[in-house]
This record gives sequence, C-alpha cells and structure tokens, in this order.
Amino acid sequence: METIQTDPFAIKDCALIAIATGEKARNLRELREIIERIDPASIYYHFWGGLLRPRFDDPEYHNDFAIWVYRSLHNKALAERLAVIDPAAFDTIENLRAELLDIMEDALYQTDTPAWAERDRQFEFIRSQIVVFNPNVQVTDAAMLTRVLPTISLGSIFFHFIDARQRNRNHLDDFRFWLRSQGDSYEPLCDAIARIDPYFSSLSDLRMELLKSFVSHFSGEQRP
Repeated sequence: METIQTDPFAIKDCALIAIATGEKARNLRELREIIERIDPASIYYHFWGGLLRPRFDDPEYHNDFAIWVYRSLHNKALAERLAVIDPAAFDTIENLRAELLDIMEDALYQTDTPAWAERDRQFEFIRSQIVVFNPNVQVTDAAMLTRVLPTISLGSIFFHFIDARQRNRNHLDDFRFWLRSQGDSYEPLCDAIARIDPYFSSLSDLRMELLKSFVSHFSGEQRP
C-alpha cells in the first residue's frame, strides 16, 4: 500500500474548563435574548460539555437548554424540539445559534405568558475553554489504532472526534483527517467513521464504534 504521508497521529487528551459568564435567564424570552449575544463558546459548552461531565438530569434531553426548559419551565413540547437538535449538523456555531433562536422565537409567538423559573433554578450560562494534554502517544500507521483505541481516554475521544471538527478543514474529525493523508485505500474506513453519530451517544460508545470500524476494516470486512 502506497503511503502519501508518514506523519504520525499524535494522541492528545483534553478537559473542558467551565467558566461562568454571569448571564442568567429565568424565562424563555430572557434565554433567547442572551443566546442571541452570548459568546459562541457558551453555546458550544451547553451542547457538547455534557459528554465530558457526569450528567444526572434527563438523559433523553441531550443539551442543557432542553434540560432546563423541561425541568424549570415545565415545557415538554419545547424541550423535545430543542433536544433533537444535532449540533454536528451545523457547519458553524452561528448557524446552530440561528436554529436555537428560530425555535425559541416560534415558541414565544405561540405563548402569551411565558413561564418563569424559580429564582434558584435560573439558567446559568457557562462558556468553555479547552485544555489539552499530551500523553506522548503516537500512532505511526493506521492499523496501530486498533490496539491504541481501547486504551485512550474519553477526553482523547472528545478531542479527536468532536472538538477536531472545529479545527479541521471540511469539519472532519482527526481520524478521517489523518487517514486521508495516508492514501486513498482508507476511504472505506473514512466512510465508516463518517456514519458514526458524534452527538447522540456517550464518549465510551463512540470509542467502541470507532474501534469496531477499525477492526472491521483491518480484518478484511471492508474492501476498497
């Protein structure tokens, strides 16, 4: 197999640092107004941050906005609309912001008197800052990932499979970005990775799905 590039895949680990913004909302109108101007890193955190922190709320609601609308405003219909938003389907945070605003504007239009949350159950806007660690693990060929993937941390999965989409061209995760630099023979593997949903699964499930894709490819079940 011809190799186009031999740069190793450097495994990184990460953590999301939660930083208070001081912005709080007690009803849907306030929530919408703040979302319209809040730092994009806050919207990112409230969609993706739950993957890296223990969540004991309602697992069927996959982002903090939906959870709060359900638990504090008791608006199940709106919570369900917000819960099905897949942030991976949006090229930019600004497009994701626009979708949030449209859904909330529609809900406000249909409601004469928006519900208020109790004072101790306000929505507190948090923004994220990613901290990257280097565990000094490098992969020199794609087959090695079948051995390395089971051992890497969930923070590594987040960094390479989710956060990478903000960094790489064409919004690719690091695995596909690197594999495509190694030659065309990995396109079937890239296609398999592309079918993995990065949002509606836990990080441990994502790690398992990635491993299955690599094992399947190198066991000969996927052919160019």
